[in-house]
Formats: sequence, structure tokens, C-alpha cells
Amino acid sequence: MATLNLSDLVDADWSPEDAAVDDAEPMQTDSEPLTPAPEDVKEIEAAVQSLDLGTKGKVKEVPPVEEPEPEEDNEENKKRHLNVVFIGHVDAGKSTTGGQILFLSGQVDDRTIQKYEKEAKDKSRESWYMAYIMDTNEEERVKGKTVEVGRAHFETENTRFTILDAPGHKSYVPNMISGASQADIGVLVISARKGEFETGYEKGGQTREHVLLAKTLGVSKLVVVINKMDDPTVNWDKSRYDEIESKMAPFLKTSGYNVKKDVHFLPLSGLVGSNIKDRLDKKICSWWDGPCLFEVLDKIEVPLRDPKGPVRMPIIDKYKDMGTIVMGKIESGTIKKGDSLLVMPNKANVKVISIYCDEKEVRQAGPAENVRVKLSGIEEEDVLSGFVLSSISNPVAAVSEFHAQLQILELLDNAIFTAGYNAVLHIHSVVEECEIVELIEEIDTKRRKDDDPKKKKPKRKPLFVKNGAVVVCRVQVNNLICIENFSDFPQLGRFTLRTEGKTVAVGKVVKLPNPGNSIF
Repeated sequence: MATLNLSDLVDADWSPEDAAVDDAEPMQTDSEPLTPAPEDVKEIEAAVQSLDLGTKGKVKEVPPVEEPEPEEDNEENKKRHLNVVFIGHVDAGKSTTGGQILFLSGQVDDRTIQKYEKEAKDKSRESWYMAYIMDTNEEERVKGKTVEVGRAHFETENTRFTILDAPGHKSYVPNMISGASQADIGVLVISARKGEFETGYEKGGQTREHVLLAKTLGVSKLVVVINKMDDPTVNWDKSRYDEIESKMAPFLKTSGYNVKKDVHFLPLSGLVGSNIKDRLDKKICSWWDGPCLFEVLDKIEVPLRDPKGPVRMPIIDKYKDMGTIVMGKIESGTIKKGDSLLVMPNKANVKVISIYCDEKEVRQAGPAENVRVKLSGIEEEDVLSGFVLSSISNPVAAVSEFHAQLQILELLDNAIFTAGYNAVLHIHSVVEECEIVELIEEIDTKRRKDDDPKKKKPKRKPLFVKNGAVVVCRVQVNNLICIENFSDFPQLGRFTLRTEGKTVAVGKVVKLPNPGNSIF
């Protein structure tokens, strides 16, 4: 069995030449050419009167008129769509940078900004006004801390982006996990202000935990923005930028990132908007010749996913609005209006009534799109976060136990990782308590790959393992959960284990019970 490296937790590339989405067929309309209006006015009045009476008395059966299909903007369809999650230590400036991006890309007008400026000034928090664009509820504005994952949209020349503004505070890491699990690329925001970088980077700081979680959750590309470069304690000092980069690069490497290929460093100021949309002015910063944030985001290449594969859409939220509406990110396949699908694990047959992408109704949506799907055939109260919308012909597995390969990061003081260990499992949008019921095998990470496996002695099952160990174990949960083998669907097969607010292990699903069974 292959050893688990954090770098393995990234989606395998898929070639667009393997398949392509068929264009939606043009709509057939049943409407006939309009007949000329009757000349006799009385005829018209009689017709109107009969309509009035029809609504008051018995409703007349009218042949159904097909609603016009929503038109899709061709130019918008040409643009790829990416989810960007903003991660980093509390107060690094994630919401402020996100707000500034929306302002510079024309998503927020000057009048709204002036309103937020006044509101922030009234709270004696003048520098927070940009964060108010992303932090919309009162609790977040009073504390100056993001709690929920904020969501907003902006566009560059070639790409449509959805910003996911994740909370930085350690109390809200589960919310951050939910944001990062939907993301394609990550923007790690680091504060250059004296003392703030050190607090986030030291043991117990969220910079480290967020990087590790992002890698585990499949964020394959990272843009490290060194923020607050305009702060009086920094003043665009190159030595401070170099110091942070030299400390972060080795840590990112040990977390599984290829620093040369998958990581971009750049300086900016979220508060004043320097180096976000336009390159830095030499008068402000003479030493930086690199690109601005928009250029970097626009050029990032991410692995494509198969639009012809079986449908997999983990549900992150649901609500009622003239029917049941579910929200989520399509991880595989294409959802079309009129499709019959399954909601797993409760095996409910549903029909797709309509699909919304970025508030616009569309005929179909493919992989990596964040969508809202209106369904018939299921009640809103029968859908839970963590359920998966999937193909009828190839449904997602629903199990209550599985084999996993785990890398133990850091156990709580005096804790031993053994059979009977309890933790909270986070896998795509599922959050479920779990128990390690059996340790199957400890994998020797130091053993050379070219060693003959036949000469390897069969090992006894380990009784316990320590920090840093890689172990194959059997994991059990109380309720049915929808997951896949990591080798088949990386997005539905990678997970984290947390205990008492701390990430203790990361892993991947390596074996599921036989099809149709929920246990081994």
C-alpha cells in the first residue's frame, strides 16, 4: 500500500481531451404563430370577462405553456470558474483583502464604501471598513472576527472567482474546514506587522494549522500574500518580506506543497489596495518587479475534473423557497435541468427543477461550479448537510465504517492513539463523531521503495502509535456517511480528525465495504 504523503491529497490531473460536455440542445417551443387581433371590440371584452370569471369560479384547464429557457451569457461560459479560499491567522487581514478585491473589481460602489466607513468610524474601528463588505453580520462587525464563511463573486479577464472568506480564529476552525473543502486554490494571508507574523506562525498559531488543513482538503495551489506592507512598522521593507518568505517556504514544503510549482509569494496592502488589481508603483515599492494578485490568480492552472463522470455534489446547505433548494459544489459530472438524481444516503429519487449559478439560472452546470439546485421529490427537512446528490446509475457509497490511512500530526497531551480512540471526522461537508475500532498496520515511512515486498515479514497489528506515525486503521461512525475511495474521488476521500479543537490527524479513505453493504 502506498505511503500517505500530504502531497498525495491533491486531485490527479484530468485531461480535457478525455471528454467534453455536450452543448445543451436548443429548446423546442410549442408556441404557434400569433393570430391577428380580432377587430370586434366586443369579442375582446367578452374574452377578458370570461378570463375574470374563470379565475373566480372553477379554474379552466389551460394547456401548459413552456417557460422560456434561461439564456446563458456566451462570454461568461467561456470563462473558467474557480473557488478561492482566504485563510490565515486571525487579524491577518483576510476580510479586508477580500473586501478590497470586490471594490476594485467593481462589485461594490463608492456609496456603499462610504456607508461602511462611517459605520466603522462610529465603532472606533476606522481600519475595519473594508472587512465589512465580507463580514456582513453584526457579531462579526462588533468583534472584528469572521465567524461564518463569507461568500462573494468577482471576475478577472479569463476567470470567474468565488471568494470564500474563512474564519481565522481557532474557535471557528470547523467553519474554515467547510470553506476550504470547497476551494480550488488558497490565498494564505500573512501579516507583515511586527509581532503579528510571529504570533500566527509560532506553535498554536493558525497559520500553520490552516496550511496543513488546506493541503489535506485538496487546495493544490497556494498564493501567499504578505499583507500590511504599508504598516509603519514595515513600510515596504524588503528585508521583512524576505524574512517571512524564508521562514514560510520550508514549512510549506514539509506540509506537502511544491514551493517552486504550486506556491506564489507576493507583497500587498489589503487596506489601501496596493498590488491587488494593478502592479505596485515604483515610488511605493522600488524592489518588487513581480505580478499583482489578479494576474497571479488569473494564470494559476488547476487540475480539471471530468464533466462526463458520475454526478457527485456534496450538499453544504439547504432551504425552502417554493420547493427544496440544496447548495453545494459539483465535484464530478454535469447536472442538467430535468435530470433524475439520487440524494444519498437516504436514497431519495429527485428531479432537478432548476439550477442557479452566481444568482443566474442556467440549463446545466459542470465540475467546480458552486450551484443552488431546486429539487422535487424530497422535503427540505429530509436533507442534511453532508448528504450527496449523485447519479442513479452510479451512486455514491453510503457506509458506517471504512479503512483509512492516517498520518498522526500531534496528539493531545498524554493521549495514546489506539483502538477506542474517539475524534471528530471532517470529510467534504460531513462532520461526524467517529471511533478508531482497529489498528491494522503501521507503515514504515523510512523503508526504501525498492525493497522487495516478498521479503518483508508480516507485522503484528500495532497496539498503539505515536505522533508522526502513518497507520492503516478501521474507522467507525454512528450514522451512514457518503464517501468514496481516495483513488477514485479524491474530493470525497480525504479527511481530517480533530479532538478538543485541535487537528490530530489527516488521512485518506483506502477501502470501503462491498457495494450494497455499509460495514465490512
